[in-house]
Amino acid sequence: MAKAADYIEDVQRYDPAATEAHVQKIVNYCGIALQNRDSSLVSCSDETEKNRVRDGFCKKKLGMEQDEAGAAVDAVCATMKEDRNKQRVTFLYILSKNAGKLGDL
Repeated sequence: MAKAADYIEDVQRYDPAATEAHVQKIVNYCGIALQNRDSSLVSCSDETEKNRVRDGFCKKKLGMEQDEAGAAVDAVCATMKEDRNKQRVTFLYILSKNAGKLGDL
């Protein structure tokens, strides 16, 4: 099973104040998806993948409306554009932080 310690360094590149507790909640949410390399990454060039994050995590976990969620996903893609491999945990952490929902995870 994945642990926050496996992802905290990558998350802290974007938010040096990130805590392992918040990262662990996202790791727990992702669960089995983190066991496969392909599903542990987010592809911003794949519209289906972006919609999956929008409709799954943003709408269900963060309570965002579809338009707001789509804009939030695009914003994180822009933030992480320099990363060839966008870690799913980091991506979801930034989404949560930008939405002000880290405490609600």
